[in-house]
Amino acid sequence: MRTAIWSCRGRCRAAPGSAWPTRINPRGTCRSRCGSRFRARGVPTCGRIAYDASQGDPMRIVSRPAIAALLFVAAWATGCASGPSAGLHATPPGLGRLPYSDADVDFMSGMIPHHAQAVIMAGWAPSHGARKDVAILCERIVVGQRDEIAMMQNWLRDRGQSVPDATSTRHKMKMNGMEHEMLMPGMLTDEEMAELDRARGPEFDRLFLIGMIKHHQGAIDMVDVLFKAYGAAQDETVFKFASDVYADQGIEIERMNKMLEDGGRPK
Repeated sequence: MRTAIWSCRGRCRAAPGSAWPTRINPRGTCRSRCGSRFRARGVPTCGRIAYDASQGDPMRIVSRPAIAALLFVAAWATGCASGPSAGLHATPPGLGRLPYSDADVDFMSGMIPHHAQAVIMAGWAPSHGARKDVAILCERIVVGQRDEIAMMQNWLRDRGQSVPDATSTRHKMKMNGMEHEMLMPGMLTDEEMAELDRARGPEFDRLFLIGMIKHHQGAIDMVDVLFKAYGAAQDETVFKFASDVYADQGIEIERMNKMLEDGGRPK
């Protein structure tokens, strides 16, 4: 299921020649910022599911805490400014007609280590005794997110940007003239990854599903930050990819939540 891309059917009051394409972002808001809103098919409405990892049980359909998103915004503020200073760049010839932004670069650069950790987590399924439905989900994550990592690397390389390693699980960014390594929203800590790696059978299934739901929600938070940034996601590749992340990972959150109910917990 994919995010719909609709126009606001003439209701947009954006000035002629506006840099903002008249289309709908995953929030269902006109991308030209006319304020029109729509119920776009394919956008999950129940993706905001928080889990109490310390208890191991899902807290069903609760308001998502803003803490993770706020921390991410603070750390990412340099690259995702909300005004013209954020910077728009002409796309190289043959790669598209719309410009790309600093926020696009930060999003693609940060999503590579985010995906890399998901590939590691899912790659443990065969050796850690995952049950059949969890193993199938893990295989799909490994194949899909490896392909997306390659796509993001090519996108950055084509625009002369720094390209993160496909296996790196830390996002490198400069703040105050110094380079820092950081985890992106929703990513598991080293301690959580070690606990998952030690688990086997039903305990692996339970910890994997809880961890991957948290991981997916972090990716959705990253899309939220991207679409709030000035001039972001005008680039066709970035817009489609970010929209797919929002829709597809929201749907997978629902599926994993159901898998937890169906036997993700040890008996």
